Amino acid sequence: MNIFPAIDIKNGKCVRLVQGDFAKLETYGDDPVAVAERWCSQGAKGLHIIDLDGALMGEAVNKKLIMDMISAVNVPIQFGGGVRDMKYAQEMIEAGVTRVILGTSALSNKGFLKEAIQTFGEKIAVSLDAKNGYIAVKGWTELTDVTAADLALELESYGLQTVVYTDISKDGMMAGPNFEEIANMQKRIHSRLIASGGISTAEDVKKLKEMGLYGCVIGKALYTGGISLKDIV
Repeated sequence: MNIFPAIDIKNGKCVRLVQGDFAKLETYGDDPVAVAERWCSQGAKGLHIIDLDGALMGEAVNKKLIMDMISAVNVPIQFGGGVRDMKYAQEMIEAGVTRVILGTSALSNKGFLKEAIQTFGEKIAVSLDAKNGYIAVKGWTELTDVTAADLALELESYGLQTVVYTDISKDGMMAGPNFEEIANMQKRIHSRLIASGGISTAEDVKKLKEMGLYGCVIGKALYTGGISLKDIV
């Protein structure tokens, strides 16, 4: 199973949010490039980098910083946050990003999603943020009546190969993932599944591996020392 340390960037710093709430923001480093290098030195085989400013603004806010991070490390990077058009997606892929993650904001523009997936193939992943299995939108403030599994299946019909599934009720809570919903996703969809949200112990990681997941994203637990990256790698 691939383990992706999460690096979330806000105002040029490395931060973590609780349940996606910008009012509950903790800073874990003033230099995201150094953070990326640190995780790689501890054995990371890939990184999960999100431009939170970009996600909020819908544009390439921290592009130069992301480019510096890509140049500084020699591992695959999956990147998301503010990618709303083909030009930016292509720019990041040409810069060396292994996978561009399109978020729930892109779901309001299915035409763009479809074009991106069909143009860039496996270099596109879609992040599905959900609570109790139902997709959440608008900064996780609104729940829809669409299940994450149903939406993933629709996107697979366009050619989607990788899904990042985040349970928003678990994210940043250090209380363990929603194994039941992850298992439901694993059972129903055909694409590679990357679990995110709530992973807080080495035991959580082991259980996800035993479920046969393609990967998992670990955030807060790495920064607080709840999980030693070196040990679990």
